[in-house]
Amino acid sequence: MTASISYEFFPPRTLDASFRLWDTVAALRHTDPDFVSVTYGAGGTTRKLTHEAVETIGKHTGLNVAAHLTCVDASRDETLEIAERYAEAGVSQIVALRGDPPKGSGGFAPRADGFQSSVELVEALARTGKFDLAVGAYPDAHPEAANEQANVDWLKRKIDAGASRAITQFFFDVDSFFRFRDRCVAAGIDAPILPGILPVQSWSGVKRFAETCGTPIPGHLAQAFDTAERDGRTELLAVAVATQLCSKLLDGGVEHLHFYTLNDPRLTRDVVHALGLAPDSALENVA
Repeated sequence: MTASISYEFFPPRTLDASFRLWDTVAALRHTDPDFVSVTYGAGGTTRKLTHEAVETIGKHTGLNVAAHLTCVDASRDETLEIAERYAEAGVSQIVALRGDPPKGSGGFAPRADGFQSSVELVEALARTGKFDLAVGAYPDAHPEAANEQANVDWLKRKIDAGASRAITQFFFDVDSFFRFRDRCVAAGIDAPILPGILPVQSWSGVKRFAETCGTPIPGHLAQAFDTAERDGRTELLAVAVATQLCSKLLDGGVEHLHFYTLNDPRLTRDVVHALGLAPDSALENVA
């Protein structure tokens, strides 16, 4: 079983969070990821923190770092200036997203002088010729999408605008990913679609997140985690569920797995090793 892997981190807001991020990066870098990415907070709230984390990780680890960049609460000129600073820092990969609006804002409202959509952002970044661009994708219907086909149509527009690959929202039903992949192929999308994997660190947190982003949770899975929480076996179940999901994806021809780490390496590390996708020596780097 062979595949490449990548990881998502988020920028730290406190000193303790900084130590947690660097410990996570230090542990997972030994699993030889193809790249790592750093997120952008809702409403652009972590813009400066994201830039600092991207530069620091790249400089001190040698990892290939992709910076998230969104359309939220910035003009076109401001957004492209941020991109230019990334280019000057040697960052050649950007994950271009519409972005989440500030909490309590009631939904995405583009600025008159800003990019109106992720498609416009991708087009502008592609015109610079400086970046390899990834975009988001949704195997399950996005909360704002009319239907599942709308997810495919919107992804097609982003790929046509200049993106070279897509990274999906997390999901728990492997068949939903394969159905989405088949619809993408039928629509003429030939760019790689990287499945996003979320090992469950907090069952209550995942349930809230899934509701927000429209990810269905199968009934049998919910029952299993409810039971595991009572029995104190949540981590064991989380590793087993994520490993099984990844195994089915790999058996179905997937060549790359993207893990949402939530800045904690333990479950992700265990899944990667269970799949045989990292050297045994990497086990020594996580307590």
